[in-house]
Amino acid sequence: MTDDQQTAHGVDLETLEGFAAHAAEHPEAVQLGLGASATYEGTAAHSLAKIDSYELGGETIARDTREYTIPYGGWKEVLDAGGWVGATDRLEPIEAALSALAACINVGITINAAANDVDIDHLQTRVRTDFDPAVLFSLTELKEADSVFENLTAEVEIDGEDLDRDQIDEWARRAPVYTLVSLAQDIEMTVATPAEVAGDD
Repeated sequence: MTDDQQTAHGVDLETLEGFAAHAAEHPEAVQLGLGASATYEGTAAHSLAKIDSYELGGETIARDTREYTIPYGGWKEVLDAGGWVGATDRLEPIEAALSALAACINVGITINAAANDVDIDHLQTRVRTDFDPAVLFSLTELKEADSVFENLTAEVEIDGEDLDRDQIDEWARRAPVYTLVSLAQDIEMTVATPAEVAGDD
């Protein structure tokens, strides 16, 4: 760090402090509206996901460099066994969710480490779960959905001076994706089908 500009974890601490103060005083200005879409590609389990614009404080922010696309699919060996023709290996949505959780735990830790002047020499988070696809394939009732995932774990490996384990645990739990997957969320599901064509009288 330098005397004229203190930085930690790649963040200008004075600017971060000012941002936090502004957010505390004007919480509506830092509310985010986030979204994504996925378009079916004609092969079961294959979709092309797209992430582009988002909203910050009620303003839509869009630019070409935010047009991220992700081809989702499944595991080649599983698709082969299930009868997929010409199966290929693709990133599976569950794995994407797990990687997002791991990365977001790192976000929660490092943002708070920067704000609290805590140095980190090494940080790696590993997330894993056991997955039962019975509900997906309608082999069991939808009411059994709470048994789909078991043994969801997150292992945080971190090195640095003066680290407090309880503090790191708290920072990890502040990660937004941690909140998304660990707390009950209400999802308002809307299904749009072609408008019913009125029959001729």
